[in-house]
Amino acid sequence: MKNSIVLAALVAAVALSACGKKEEAAPAPAPAPVEAPAAAPAADQAAAAASQAAAAATEAASAAVDAASAAASATVDAAANAANNAADAAKAAADAAANAAASAANK
Repeated sequence: MKNSIVLAALVAAVALSACGKKEEAAPAPAPAPVEAPAAAPAADQAAAAASQAAAAATEAASAAVDAASAAASATVDAAANAANNAADAAKAAADAAANAAASAANK
């Protein structure tokens, strides 16, 4: 019985000390805001550089489109010429075969 009273007293002491008022450290004061007046000109310079880069990229893209268009046109022309030449060669071969057949039939 004495042990249970001592144990109850110990639990009560721990509970009271845990629920006691805690001292909190005072919060550090907020640092004063610092203004950066040099940031605005740097931002303007960066914006101008970005604008120039965008213009250069647009010009490069336009030149690439023009070059691709010219290459495609040249490819189409070359393919058309090759097809015409192949058709002419096939016609000539057919004419030669017809002449040879006619010549063989006459003998």
